[in-house]
Amino acid sequence: MCGFCGEIRFDDNPVDLGALSAMNATMTPRGPDGHGIWQQGGIALAHRRLSIIDLSNHAAQPMVDSALGLSVAFNGCIYNYKELRAELEGRGYRFFSQGDTEVVLKAFHAWGSACVDRFHGMFAFAVAERDSGRLTLVRDRLGIKPLYYAEVSGGLRFASTLPALLAGGGISTDIDPVALHHYMHFHAVVPAPHTILSGVRKLPPATIRTIEPNGRSSDRLYWDPRFETPAEERGLSFEDWQERVLDALRTAVRRRLVADVDVGVLLSGGLDSSLIVGLLAEQGQTGLNTFSVGFETVGAEVGDEFQYSDIIAAHYGTRHHKIRVDSASRLLPELPNCVRAMAEPMVSHDVIGFYLLSEEVSKHVKVVQSGQGADEVFAGYHWYPPMVGSQDPEADYARAFCDRSHEDYRRAVDPRFYGDDYSRAFIAAQFARAGAEAPVDKALRMDQGIMLVDDPVKRVDNMTMAWGLEARVPFLDHELVELAARMPDRFKLCDDGKGVLKAVGRRIIPSSVIDRPKGYFPVPALKYLRGKVLETVADLVHSSRARERGLFQSAYVEELLAAPDDHITPLRGSKLWQVALLEMWLQEHGI
Repeated sequence: MCGFCGEIRFDDNPVDLGALSAMNATMTPRGPDGHGIWQQGGIALAHRRLSIIDLSNHAAQPMVDSALGLSVAFNGCIYNYKELRAELEGRGYRFFSQGDTEVVLKAFHAWGSACVDRFHGMFAFAVAERDSGRLTLVRDRLGIKPLYYAEVSGGLRFASTLPALLAGGGISTDIDPVALHHYMHFHAVVPAPHTILSGVRKLPPATIRTIEPNGRSSDRLYWDPRFETPAEERGLSFEDWQERVLDALRTAVRRRLVADVDVGVLLSGGLDSSLIVGLLAEQGQTGLNTFSVGFETVGAEVGDEFQYSDIIAAHYGTRHHKIRVDSASRLLPELPNCVRAMAEPMVSHDVIGFYLLSEEVSKHVKVVQSGQGADEVFAGYHWYPPMVGSQDPEADYARAFCDRSHEDYRRAVDPRFYGDDYSRAFIAAQFARAGAEAPVDKALRMDQGIMLVDDPVKRVDNMTMAWGLEARVPFLDHELVELAARMPDRFKLCDDGKGVLKAVGRRIIPSSVIDRPKGYFPVPALKYLRGKVLETVADLVHSSRARERGLFQSAYVEELLAAPDDHITPLRGSKLWQVALLEMWLQEHGI
């Protein structure tokens, strides 16, 4: 778990190592344990290290193997690296370290870019080939690890975070009109390759990009699961699917224990994180560190779920840490720091919760498992059941998920950003793709491949890595995701959603955390904007920089300010906070 950056030149000018050093320095929180820069010919790599596996200097990066003519910068973890290492040793490869980075390097030499098909894990990496001058950029199947890039004069730069690219300079910071539409319409989810800035793009998940020294490049999508039940599995019963899911979950949780440091759990008290704790206990883990965060109640909305996380902590005897956050004393002062940690603007209320939780967790452990992804994989959201038998799945999905109509968007933004209804066109294109015929499966596929990547997964990566904390997500084990994609919808949707997962959970954990109203990670103060929080928001949207930028129509902003509680999105978000957060993000990043 780290951060890396680099540059490839397509002309005769040298790599700007000063810019690369500045880029690398911005990622110090992602990798506080070490750093390095490597340059050869027209390619340079830089790296910040968080030591999780092989804590020695032998595993330092960028890693170079002169005999193979390869250099690599890698972010993430390959959970099956020991098995792959044994296979590579059988092919004659010799190793100088004990970690997974060298396995990536040797595997690339042995199998080329097809090595990714053998990897179980989360990863983004760059491999430079000495003899050909070729650069390969890779991102994991579900986009758990980020990878951004930007064209610069005569070359290309890339980095684990968008702010790192900004630090290198020479990049347009104009607002991308397509991305702005997605941000305002698609619940701040901006699908790859777009970002909110026109000068920065991101590599899509499950993508291998090969870049030649003359600047030509090609992309290959190496993973695209099909959402249909194959003939040989159509006769499986609900109990059969339970067994398969339980076996896959046990494997996923066990894989994510691979580390040379302790592994804790982010415990919300819901089914997903509680099930992780239960499976870890089942596998013999004792004295497990678990962590929960809660905020004060606003009106009738409770700001924590400690009553449920306490049940799991007591049942399994974990070392439980509860972090209580007061909005006045902690949330408001830390908001700017949280926003600076965002690689892209994210409106979900729980971003600040993850940020403050990660700060506390990092004092105790360097690795945690987290329950993100279970709702998207096992159909836990409220918009999935109405999709069954839908005659217009695109419209039904948009009605439940999207923050505003195109007409409302045109009321909100300056006319120079009007453009087309990019978000609805994107949803329509995704729903029209082959490989998912049932309306529910169309929604699940898009949520897993798009929404999950650029909302929950990105949120967890950014906020944990802001404190040098590695988060692992067993529900996004790609074999588990493939299994769930093959499962008939009725087994996922029964029992008010996540039916098969709830059935598995009742076999492992106390049912009191399952048979209850569905919760979420609440931060009421950012949904119902009042008092000092509302004053801060008003100052932001009225600031001179906001007026000069002119992204939003003043009449629309004043309408939101006059009655913020009247402007809540279908996903229970504040439209005013959405406007203010984008402005805060731009200001905090010097734009």
